[in-house]
Parts: sequence; C-alpha cells; structure tokens
Amino acid sequence: MTDNSTRTDLFEPTRMGAIELTNRIVMAPVTRSRYAEDGVPNELHATYYAQRASAGLIIAEATNISAQGRGYAATPGIWSAEQTAGWKKVTEAVHAKGGKIVLQLWHVGRFSSVELQPDGQAPVAPSAIRAEGNTYTVDGFVPVSTPRALETDEIAGVIEQYRVAARNAMHAGFDGVEVHSANSYLLDQFLRDSTNQRTDQYGGSIENRARLTLEVTRAMIEIWGSDRVGIRLSPVTPDAGNTPPDSNVMGLFGYLVPELNKLDLAYMHFVEGATATSRDIPAGVDMDALSGLFAGPYIGNNNYDLEMAIERRAQNRIDAVAFGRLFISNPDLVERLRHGAELSTAPRESYYGGGAKGYTDWPNGNY
Repeated sequence: MTDNSTRTDLFEPTRMGAIELTNRIVMAPVTRSRYAEDGVPNELHATYYAQRASAGLIIAEATNISAQGRGYAATPGIWSAEQTAGWKKVTEAVHAKGGKIVLQLWHVGRFSSVELQPDGQAPVAPSAIRAEGNTYTVDGFVPVSTPRALETDEIAGVIEQYRVAARNAMHAGFDGVEVHSANSYLLDQFLRDSTNQRTDQYGGSIENRARLTLEVTRAMIEIWGSDRVGIRLSPVTPDAGNTPPDSNVMGLFGYLVPELNKLDLAYMHFVEGATATSRDIPAGVDMDALSGLFAGPYIGNNNYDLEMAIERRAQNRIDAVAFGRLFISNPDLVERLRHGAELSTAPRESYYGGGAKGYTDWPNGNY
C-alpha cells in the first residue's frame, strides 16, 4: 500500500490561529438537507460528523443565522436554544473522536422564497434584484422570490443576527466560526456590483461594498477573538442565482483581502473557480495572485484531488486543502488519501435529503 505521507506534509499537524489541526485535510461545508423544519441537529447529524472527525478541521455545513437568513428547507439553524443544544451533541461527538469543528454562518440574502421567510415576507438583499433559479421548500422546488432592499438602518440588525449566531456557536462548543461571504449569498451580494446597486455607505465604491463583510467579520472577532474566526470567499463562482462576478474582481478582492489581513484571522478559505463545477477562471483574473495577498493560513478549495493538493502545497500555494463531495462517501478520507486506498463515489441522489442511507452508512476503506 502507498504511503503518501512521505511525499507531502499534508498529513502532518498544523495550526490555524488558536485551532490545532492534526493534518492539513479539511472537510469543506457540504449542505446535505437532512434536518426537520425546526433546523435542530440530532443524533444522526452527530454520528455523521463524528465519522469524519479524522479531518484536520471540519467546517460544518452552512447554517442559517436567523429565520430571515434561510433560503432552503431542511437546512440547520443556530438562532434558537434548541438548535444550539442540538449542535452541542455534534461538537461533543466530534471532540470525543479527537476532531476540530467550526461552524459556517450563513445568510442567503436574496436567494430565498416567501414560502421560507417569516410571515411570508420578501427576502432581503442589498438591492431589489431577483435571482435566477429555484429553491427548495417543504412543497418542493419553487422560483426564488423578488427581494426587497435592506434599509440602511436595518443593517445593524443583520449584524446582530450574526452576533447571536456566533454566541450560540460558542455555547454549542464549536472551535470557531467561518464567515460565509461566498457563493452569491448575502455578504457576497453586497460585495458584487452585479447585485449591489445601493447609493448609501454600503454601495457604490469597492470600499463601501466590502463594508458589510468587514463589519460582520469584526463582530465575530468581538465574540470569538480573531484567532478563531475564518472567512470563505468565492471571487468568481456564479452560484445562488447565476450571479455574475463583480466587474472588477481583481480590484474588489485586491482591496478586501489586505483589509482582512488587518484582522489577523485564523484562516481564509477560497473557492478557486466556480464552486463544485469548474476551476476555469475568467480572463483577467488571477486567483493565485489574490490568494497570495493573504498573510495567514490559506485553505484551497474546488475540485482538488490528492495530486493537485500535493503539488500546490509543495509550491506553497496552499496551507491546507478542503474536500467536500469526497467526504460524503469516504468518512475516513484522510486515511484513504494517506494510504492511496480506493475512494468511493456518492451518487448525486444521495447528496440531499433522506435519512441515514447515503449519509452515515458509508464504510471505512481497506488500507
């Protein structure tokens, strides 16, 4: 059997801020849509994450910070006492296996439906621009609704939703939090001029459009300390409504990343290309130049295999590598990669919804 640990330091311990990792293999946040309508994690979810605790770091799936922030049925929350208690079962199970786990904090913004919003209200967004596509409700797929633009004086309340979620994540026993400023959800909608047509201090210039992401990140630091806060960015991914990238990707993220450096974060988690689909980059965009601006630990994500991870680690392009779909069907992915064992592939129909089948019934490999 191959021993890939002789070829790379991906299997050696490292540190991201205050978080000690046993290896540089990260479980990316993977939405699995296996929650009841109350968004409360239970023993099934605790088993799922504990099975994958050999990852150096688990970034738990995107978790709604509030009822307003919800855009898909069957996704978890972290705004209620019941949800917080449910997540505590998860973190305790992961820690019992020696793992580390942080929670990705999520507000979908415009990519939602009135069927999912409190009292049937319109979703909120930086501007009243409807996204393309459908979202999932208890009654099946429905077109996303036209959002309303947040009033300037409402934005402090949205930041407070993040604070409540961050405190709850601490009470739930997580090792830190990740700010979800990617994939065309609320914070990313503020960043992009394709979705942000505001004329107040949160719109117009690059500095104004980056303001909310930075304010939310600072609010998370107030609660957790900078060494337990990470951030996820996706400069060119068109997810959540086929959202075009910003018209000046290099300028926008060339400003944002150095501003994040001032906050001394635990890590930056970059989607290199279009999430879960392609590593193709639009003309004029240099992802390595942007990620290279970050002064702290950098997690590379998107369609990696082991060979690519080894190569980019050897080039010092990444400090760690995040795998998503491979962790679905390979709970022991770290050991399989270490020993060159065969990898299982999950059928797409097992990705979302259902119960234990296709979720916690994947066996460990032979190595």
